[in-house]
Amino acid sequence: MMTGDINSSTHPLLPPTTEDERVSWLRLLRSRRVGVVTFYRLMAQHGSADAALQALPEVASAAGVKGYRPCPEGVVRAELASARQAGAKLVCRGDAHYPAGLLDLDDAPPMLWVVGDLAGLSRPMVAMVGARNASSLGGRMAKALAEELSENGFTIVSGMARGIDTVAHRASLSGGTVAVLAGGVDVPYPSENTVLADDIVSHGGARVSEAPMGLQPQARHFPARNRIISGLAQAVVVVEAAAKSGTLITARAALDQGREVLAVPGHPFDARASGCNLLIRDGAKLVRSAQDVIEALPAPRAEPEQPPLDLHPPDPVQEPCSTEKTAQLHQQILCQLGPSPLAEDQLIRDIGLPPSRISPALTDLELEGRIIRQPGGLLCRADGAPS
Repeated sequence: MMTGDINSSTHPLLPPTTEDERVSWLRLLRSRRVGVVTFYRLMAQHGSADAALQALPEVASAAGVKGYRPCPEGVVRAELASARQAGAKLVCRGDAHYPAGLLDLDDAPPMLWVVGDLAGLSRPMVAMVGARNASSLGGRMAKALAEELSENGFTIVSGMARGIDTVAHRASLSGGTVAVLAGGVDVPYPSENTVLADDIVSHGGARVSEAPMGLQPQARHFPARNRIISGLAQAVVVVEAAAKSGTLITARAALDQGREVLAVPGHPFDARASGCNLLIRDGAKLVRSAQDVIEALPAPRAEPEQPPLDLHPPDPVQEPCSTEKTAQLHQQILCQLGPSPLAEDQLIRDIGLPPSRISPALTDLELEGRIIRQPGGLLCRADGAPS
């Protein structure tokens, strides 16, 4: 934690309007150990990305990380060049084309790379997800649902994975489907869906990602990708899913975000249907046809005007804490956390201190690599974090 005063901004931050501002936003977000929530916190504390970048080495040093350097400008300039070559557009939170569905997420992506039709991001969306090793029956159900929902004016959003995702995208190409990728927007994954990736764009749809251009997806990237799929949509339809699967991570993210969750039932003996049956048992709406989905959707709401980026500036800064008190608070936080995720709000309640005291400590611990932020405002101890 910095021992000097933090000049917290009380003014809402506007999206970047110049190339230099976009470079600064990207540099801050691409800097080591700066996740989405820390990005917003640094912007709120320092008022701009430039100021946050200047303060970041001192913040990291106070957190015990020596020799910290923010993401070099050359790295971001290279990413922008790759984006131009791939035909990708950068959409920042607060821009007119930024998806309205993501605005109510605490961990909304500050920036998205988009290849394809930006207008498609403002249409009503339904997410469709399911098993990679989908059954023939599951595939036929996904195709029928996606086709009919698309014909009724809903954009199908999914993750372009094998199985149900692929079927849903293919069946809704004519309606302008949206694929959210875990890696770079220019990296079709799996590679067998390279043609599908091109078809999505050529048919008026879009590929979307918050990841850097050229990034090859790894397992840890998919949960974060899933919260964008569910966040974009009014409802998430699960067609086939095992009891322990990435598909259910998307369903849980949808529930945390206040989205409707629906599931197609399956035979009790089919492991690929066990997750769907569990969701229905726990209150998800049962889907027999696209009409069931349409009837479950919330009433249409007027398109909200994009407000200036409200980063919820922190409470008034308290008196600087001594090094000993800071270390004690870090220890208290780590003792409360374990490998299982805990909501940040719950952590603050458990510790019983003002958010203005705990938030900077969380930033310190994240920069040190001792805690990990997960989608949905969840925190957990990093593997092997010392107590």
